[in-house]
Amino acid sequence: MTSFNCFALAFFVALSFSSIDVGLAARHLQQLPPTPTFPTTTLPPFPSIPNLPQPSIPSFPMPGALPPLPTMPALPTLPPLPSMPSIPTIPTTIPSIPFFPPPPSPSSP
Repeated sequence: MTSFNCFALAFFVALSFSSIDVGLAARHLQQLPPTPTFPTTTLPPFPSIPNLPQPSIPSFPMPGALPPLPTMPALPTLPPLPSMPSIPTIPTTIPSIPFFPPPPSPSSP
Protein backbone atom coordinates (compact mmCIF):
# COMPACT_ATOMS: atom_id res chain seq x y z
CA MET A 1 0.00 0.00 0.00
CA THR A 2 2.88 2.32 0.80
CA SER A 3 4.47 1.75 -2.61
CA PHE A 4 1.16 2.67 -4.29
CA ASN A 5 0.95 5.91 -2.26
CA CYS A 6 4.56 6.76 -3.18
CA PHE A 7 3.84 6.06 -6.85
CA ALA A 8 0.65 8.17 -6.77
CA LEU A 9 2.53 11.06 -5.16
CA ALA A 10 5.35 10.88 -7.73
CA PHE A 11 2.79 10.78 -10.56
CA PHE A 12 0.95 13.81 -9.14
CA VAL A 13 4.21 15.79 -8.79
CA ALA A 14 5.27 14.93 -12.35
CA LEU A 15 1.86 15.94 -13.67
CA SER A 16 2.04 19.24 -11.77
CA PHE A 17 5.46 20.11 -13.18
CA SER A 18 4.37 19.29 -16.72
CA SER A 19 1.29 21.52 -16.43
CA ILE A 20 3.40 24.46 -15.15
CA ASP A 21 5.33 24.50 -18.44
CA VAL A 22 2.11 24.43 -20.43
CA GLY A 23 0.66 27.31 -18.44
CA LEU A 24 3.78 29.43 -18.94
CA ALA A 25 3.82 28.71 -22.66
CA ALA A 26 0.16 29.71 -22.99
CA ARG A 27 0.76 32.96 -21.10
CA HIS A 28 3.76 33.70 -23.32
CA LEU A 29 1.67 33.20 -26.46
CA GLN A 30 -1.06 35.50 -25.13
CA GLN A 31 1.42 38.32 -24.52
CA LEU A 32 2.86 38.25 -28.06
CA PRO A 33 1.85 41.08 -30.43
CA PRO A 34 -0.67 40.14 -33.10
CA THR A 35 0.80 38.45 -36.14
CA PRO A 36 0.89 40.47 -39.38
CA THR A 37 -1.37 39.45 -42.23
CA PHE A 38 0.40 37.75 -45.09
CA PRO A 39 -0.46 38.41 -48.73
CA THR A 40 -2.55 35.71 -50.32
CA THR A 41 -1.91 34.27 -53.73
CA THR A 42 -4.32 32.62 -56.10
CA LEU A 43 -3.64 29.05 -57.04
CA PRO A 44 -3.81 27.91 -60.67
CA PRO A 45 -6.83 25.77 -61.56
CA PHE A 46 -6.50 22.02 -61.55
CA PRO A 47 -5.97 20.46 -64.96
CA SER A 48 -8.98 18.67 -66.37
CA ILE A 49 -8.95 14.90 -66.44
CA PRO A 50 -9.05 13.63 -70.01
CA ASN A 51 -11.79 11.22 -71.04
CA LEU A 52 -10.15 7.87 -71.68
CA PRO A 53 -11.71 5.33 -74.04
CA GLN A 54 -13.63 2.61 -72.26
CA PRO A 55 -12.52 -0.96 -73.02
CA SER A 56 -15.12 -3.19 -74.60
CA ILE A 57 -15.94 -6.44 -72.87
CA PRO A 58 -15.94 -9.37 -75.30
CA SER A 59 -19.12 -11.41 -75.40
CA PHE A 60 -18.81 -15.12 -74.80
CA PRO A 61 -21.03 -17.60 -76.59
CA MET A 62 -23.80 -18.97 -74.37
CA PRO A 63 -24.26 -22.75 -74.54
CA GLY A 64 -27.71 -23.91 -75.53
CA ALA A 65 -28.00 -26.70 -72.96
CA LEU A 66 -25.80 -27.50 -70.04
CA PRO A 67 -24.52 -31.09 -69.67
CA PRO A 68 -26.15 -33.11 -66.89
CA LEU A 69 -24.44 -33.15 -63.55
CA PRO A 70 -22.79 -36.41 -62.52
CA THR A 71 -24.68 -38.52 -60.00
CA MET A 72 -23.26 -39.15 -56.56
CA PRO A 73 -22.43 -42.77 -55.77
CA ALA A 74 -24.33 -44.28 -52.87
CA LEU A 75 -22.50 -44.06 -49.57
CA PRO A 76 -21.68 -47.38 -47.92
CA THR A 77 -23.69 -48.23 -44.83
CA LEU A 78 -21.76 -48.17 -41.57
CA PRO A 79 -22.02 -50.89 -38.94
CA PRO A 80 -23.92 -49.91 -35.77
CA LEU A 81 -21.90 -48.50 -32.90
CA PRO A 82 -21.25 -50.84 -29.97
CA SER A 83 -23.18 -50.16 -26.81
CA MET A 84 -21.36 -48.26 -24.10
CA PRO A 85 -20.58 -50.15 -20.89
CA SER A 86 -22.34 -48.93 -17.82
CA ILE A 87 -20.42 -46.57 -15.56
CA PRO A 88 -19.88 -47.98 -12.06
CA THR A 89 -21.53 -46.01 -9.31
CA ILE A 90 -19.51 -44.26 -6.64
CA PRO A 91 -20.61 -45.03 -3.10
CA THR A 92 -22.04 -41.99 -1.40
CA THR A 93 -22.01 -43.24 2.20
CA ILE A 94 -18.94 -42.86 4.39
CA PRO A 95 -18.03 -46.03 6.29
CA SER A 96 -18.03 -45.68 10.06
CA ILE A 97 -14.72 -45.60 11.88
CA PRO A 98 -14.51 -48.11 14.70
CA PHE A 99 -14.24 -46.56 18.13
CA PHE A 100 -11.74 -48.09 20.49
CA PRO A 101 -12.19 -47.36 24.21
CA PRO A 102 -9.20 -45.89 26.03
CA PRO A 103 -6.97 -48.33 27.87
CA PRO A 104 -7.71 -48.79 31.53
CA SER A 105 -5.83 -46.52 33.84
CA PRO A 106 -3.49 -48.15 36.30
CA SER A 107 -4.94 -48.29 39.74
CA SER A 108 -2.89 -46.86 42.51
CA PRO A 109 -2.63 -48.90 45.83
